[in-house]
Amino acid sequence: MAQGNNKKLLTKKVRKGDKGYPIATIAFYGPNNDLATKVVCAIISHEDAEAEPMKKWFSSSDLRKSEQVISEILRFIDENRVKSVSMIQEIIGCPHEEGIDYPEDGYCPECNYWKGRDRFSGEVVH
Repeated sequence: MAQGNNKKLLTKKVRKGDKGYPIATIAFYGPNNDLATKVVCAIISHEDAEAEPMKKWFSSSDLRKSEQVISEILRFIDENRVKSVSMIQEIIGCPHEEGIDYPEDGYCPECNYWKGRDRFSGEVVH
């Protein structure tokens, strides 16, 4: 499948590396390691700053392949005058939020794939 123009532009921004603050972070979440149903883009304005503003997108299809969502992410990045973009291509966890969608110190009842898995390697840890 050919890569769209927005995806290419976002990839180019990521490849530029660290150009200073503000920095945009982009992370993908999903019910398993194959389907990104949530993407979060947060802006870090300076060292030790909280990630704010933050914007979230949700879908039942893979957001990594959505030119429309990637376009909205690029607009959000531009509106916040971002100099650097950091993005993890892989899905790094469940789209549901601990303490909001399910109890603290528990596992999401809807995303069994992530139960006992390391978020970054995907390996079962216990």
